[in-house]
Amino acid sequence: MIGAANSVFLDTNILVYANVSESSFHQAALQKIQNLYDTEIELWVSRQVLREFIVTLTRPQAFTNPRPITTVIERVRFFQTQFRVAEDSPEVTEKLLSLIEEIPIGGKQMHDANIVATMLVYEIPQLLTHNTGDFTRFSNLITVSPLQA
Repeated sequence: MIGAANSVFLDTNILVYANVSESSFHQAALQKIQNLYDTEIELWVSRQVLREFIVTLTRPQAFTNPRPITTVIERVRFFQTQFRVAEDSPEVTEKLLSLIEEIPIGGKQMHDANIVATMLVYEIPQLLTHNTGDFTRFSNLITVSPLQA
């Protein structure tokens, strides 16, 4: 259940970009996931990321219209077969509470902090994200890898 040194956690935006061909980051996200998969890196998501994916693809975005719910459900079921899924747990909640005692965090930043808490509990050392700035405050705890250099 615990990740390994060769594990990478995929942020929600990576899944969104990989699944929305209208996104200017579509090819980059697909290629990055494929490269990680080809090098036998263990890819992780969490229940939170799956929920965020559903939220994002079922509301209007600057780059796309909402997707049909059947399509979104199909993608989430596919992710559950392709990626390791970290569960929300009491340990994750405790780690989140520890993080917010140590690092100034508030509002929507809790979503990012919960991803980091999940990664720490599951011992997943690396996060792939397009939003590297959102995770800078956690760079002493995890490795933050950008979608593009």
